[in-house]
Amino acid sequence: MSDTGKVDREFFDEFIYPHLGTDRGDVALGPRPGVDFGVVDVDGTALVTATDPISILPGLGWERAARFALGIVLADVAVSGLPPSHFAPAFHLPPEMDDDSFAAVWTAIDETLTELGTAVVTGHTARYAGCSFPWIGGATAMAVGDPDDIVRPDGANPGDRLLVTTGAGVEATALFASLYSGQIPADDVTVDAAAARLPGANHVRGAVAAAAAGPVSAMHDATEGGLHGALHELASGAGVRVEFDRDAVPLPDDVRQVADALDFDPWCATSSGTLLVTAPSEAVDRVLEALRGEGLAAAEVGEVLEGEGVAADGEAVPKPEGDSSWPVYERLAGE
Repeated sequence: MSDTGKVDREFFDEFIYPHLGTDRGDVALGPRPGVDFGVVDVDGTALVTATDPISILPGLGWERAARFALGIVLADVAVSGLPPSHFAPAFHLPPEMDDDSFAAVWTAIDETLTELGTAVVTGHTARYAGCSFPWIGGATAMAVGDPDDIVRPDGANPGDRLLVTTGAGVEATALFASLYSGQIPADDVTVDAAAARLPGANHVRGAVAAAAAGPVSAMHDATEGGLHGALHELASGAGVRVEFDRDAVPLPDDVRQVADALDFDPWCATSSGTLLVTAPSEAVDRVLEALRGEGLAAAEVGEVLEGEGVAADGEAVPKPEGDSSWPVYERLAGE
């Protein structure tokens, strides 16, 4: 088990997967490594659900921090292709977070949920000694819909095309540029451009729009381990091989320059807001148009083949052992 971040596959298979409580017949999709959500069958209606930490970074400003945190939670349900319908947060606030600060966070969350058509169904809010930023709780997002409309995270098929939105390392780079601009040895224009790329909730709308425009066989949000890690999760989940062209993947110049300045690999850095989408070739143009219609940079970058593993430009891509951005965050936060 790793010291930080998600548990590894070996720990999951040995300690978690064999112990999942009662074996209920209505659990249509339970926990799996690399799978973003679970599904409960409620009398023929699918309840898609996913639970994630709530991470609030005060340095972003309360409103921006709230929208960023909410987008991460909702994305894991949105990649099912169903729009998030319900939200249940549990806030464990640090004692130093005053009422006005939390009110600003909650107002931004409410506004975004309203824009998305998502209702708060239950929750918990309290202050506790020992709690600290950025991890101030957790939340469960839900979506209700037709089980036939669900995009399975392990559904990629040989012959499908691979699409990528937003780019490699954009989330990590945007966070560093927003929080530590004075510590980045790059010009102000570059740093400001990278900071402006912090994802909000447009990738949530993009995932739903892509599924509606499809058909789409699989979607995945590239979080810990970045684009390389997400590609390995997508490939192993479906039992396929993924090959892609690096030059076709969006990688904005400002992101590349900030990553170079901070000496980390953007391909293995947390990239929430970067969606991986697989679709049959006849649906590619429609899906790209839908993604771009939500303001996302999107490109066709590769293909799904029979076999296993991930390759870029004909060379094998190893699975990341960790997230390349974490040591940078630790270093910058300590300066």
